[in-house]
Amino acid sequence: MRIRKLPEGTINRIAAGEVLERPASAVKELVENAIDAAASQIDVVFRGGGKSLIRVSDNGYGMASDEMLLALERHATSKLPDDDLVAIHTLGFRGEALPSIASVAKLSLTSKARGAADAFSIENQAGRTSALSAARLAQGTEVEVRDLFFATPARLKFLKSDRSETAEALDVVRRLALAHPALGFSFASEERAWLNVPAGEDAKARVARIMGNEFMANAVPVHHQAEHIRVEGFVSLPTYSRGNGTQQFAFVNGRPVRDKLVNGAIRGAYADVLPAGRFPSTVLFIDCAITHVDVNVHPAKTEVRFRDANLTRSIIVLAIKRGLAAAGLKPDVNKASATYQAFSARDWQTQSPTTFQTALDMNMPLAGFAEEAAPAIAMDFPLGVARAQLHDTYIVAQTASGFILVDQHAAHERIVYERLKAERATKGVEVQPLLVPQVIELDAGAVAQLLSMEQDLASLGLTLEGFGETSVILREVPAALAKADMRRLLNALVDAQTEEGTSSALPERSNHLLATMACHWSVRAGRSLRIDEMNALLREMERTPNAGQCNHGRPTFIALDMKDIERLFGRA
Repeated sequence: MRIRKLPEGTINRIAAGEVLERPASAVKELVENAIDAAASQIDVVFRGGGKSLIRVSDNGYGMASDEMLLALERHATSKLPDDDLVAIHTLGFRGEALPSIASVAKLSLTSKARGAADAFSIENQAGRTSALSAARLAQGTEVEVRDLFFATPARLKFLKSDRSETAEALDVVRRLALAHPALGFSFASEERAWLNVPAGEDAKARVARIMGNEFMANAVPVHHQAEHIRVEGFVSLPTYSRGNGTQQFAFVNGRPVRDKLVNGAIRGAYADVLPAGRFPSTVLFIDCAITHVDVNVHPAKTEVRFRDANLTRSIIVLAIKRGLAAAGLKPDVNKASATYQAFSARDWQTQSPTTFQTALDMNMPLAGFAEEAAPAIAMDFPLGVARAQLHDTYIVAQTASGFILVDQHAAHERIVYERLKAERATKGVEVQPLLVPQVIELDAGAVAQLLSMEQDLASLGLTLEGFGETSVILREVPAALAKADMRRLLNALVDAQTEEGTSSALPERSNHLLATMACHWSVRAGRSLRIDEMNALLREMERTPNAGQCNHGRPTFIALDMKDIERLFGRA
């Protein structure tokens, strides 16, 4: 076949296939056009899952009659004052949305330019444009889309149920409403009015309105700026997580994105405090110079490319980690089983000193708080004072307003892990050479796996070398783990490496190995502790970052306030 130019209608339908994945895509394009037109109020009506009707109305600048005709032609836009495709100041700029929608639907466009005396309307059905006619409209633009995909019926087979398509479109509007709190938005289907947010809100008020009070009660603010990148917003506490990532919202220069780099940064920031398969809720606003981000890498503009991806990722991770650290032990306040007593990061530095460092060798007695002194200091500490130990596993402590129950292994696991991380970040993990190198027999597969990790393990204080096919010689160990069962620990490291794989970034892989080390040399469940040992553990928890969760993301303690206790007994 000879090369030929495709008909205009076919070209538009191809463009529609790239831009219009589903009805929600049309909503996104039309609402973004309204935002770029400086509208202060945008209203969306959605019927039949978007197949029968999509109507987007705004009070923006509007269009003159000659502009309305141009708007239905491909690659016609008001959003590029010159030909610079790098310095993009608007949400849309391709000039494909309206002609693409019109090529596969019945489209009606009504607009009145700001300051003009008259409004006009024009219709386009499957690419055929009608003549302009007079219309009635107070201000702005109204786009009505009917019978979406009637010109390409095969696309209808790939759509979900009407309710699912409505949910997708609502999510689009919610994201744009979060990104632009100064604007008012509404979204209604035949079922109900799903969204109605007023104009003129600040970012915090808009986040609370869209995400809900429960999120705000369990979220902490984040703010960090470095180089040309600023990250702000709110992220949920580790105790407030979900089974999927649908409540993770990110915006780059006001543009909602679902970006792999941003999602990976969120996952990395929570790696120490959330178990696998759980996802935090986040609202992150990432602002940078427009020359440092390319928004023209995806037809639907849902992905971006940062000029310095590593820097961007590290800034996002640091912003989230600092926000979580500043929250101290603030909990999920809506669950009685996890109503942790909150205290700020500065309390970590103001607590009375203890000798809990000896707890890293739990075979040694602990100096600390005497049993008879406990009643006098119940009011002085966020985690209270120890009263008893249950089943040689759980510490019961009395606080000023109730009591807490501590999982001693989970708590000590986090303490050891944070100590190892701190050592590595400053002077390096403190090591203890073995006077007599230890030969440890393992299976051949485990030996091969350990030798492949040799450099990583050496950076974490474990120095070993092969000794035949089924043995290794251990020469140095981290000082904090000097009395650990090394054979058991090495097997655990092999299992951890198999689980984590080698695709993770080195810091995450190293943290995973450190967490495994800490887990296998923490005070075990089933170990009887004295009152002073329990109190020393509580005091160290109060000084340890992320002490509310163990290395696997599980809670280290739960708390009950007196109000909760009285409610359980029907006294409140």
